[in-house]
Amino acid sequence: MLRPDKAGALELLRNAGCSNRVIKHCLTVADHAVQLAQNIRNNGHPVDVELIFIGAILHDIGRSVTHDIRHAVEGARIGREHGLNPSIIRIIETHIGAGIPEKEAQSMGLPQGNYMPVTFEEKIVAHADNMVDDDKIVTISEELDNLREKGMHESIIERTVELSIYIDEMMN
Repeated sequence: MLRPDKAGALELLRNAGCSNRVIKHCLTVADHAVQLAQNIRNNGHPVDVELIFIGAILHDIGRSVTHDIRHAVEGARIGREHGLNPSIIRIIETHIGAGIPEKEAQSMGLPQGNYMPVTFEEKIVAHADNMVDDDKIVTISEELDNLREKGMHESIIERTVELSIYIDEMMN
């Protein structure tokens, strides 16, 4: 199973057809995710920082196909087609929002499945993505305002807050 380095991950994004804007976003998420992961690791928790870095670079590869919620599913498909490591595919698949439980996923038109991040690595990338708007790191309150402005369901907002609290607790 393939676990590319940074250059290989960027090549996958480009070859898939991701725009420069998406690639810039992915790199910002990756840098932020690594900072979070290093803080969490320094606090005694075992995290795979390299997996987080590569998974964060590739988390939006599905945006080469669509910019709606299905980009996570499309990204996982692209990852499987390229023989990516299942841990990277899972990061791609579960980064949307703060995760989407199976029942909500079905109501959103996603294939049956649980899109909730489970591992430290999945949760860190999902949270880092929530905290990056385009290529700018935002506060949790700014992100919550963004979600409300987009008309997101309250359950998504609650999961975003819960994930933020979880990550903060892991760092402190």
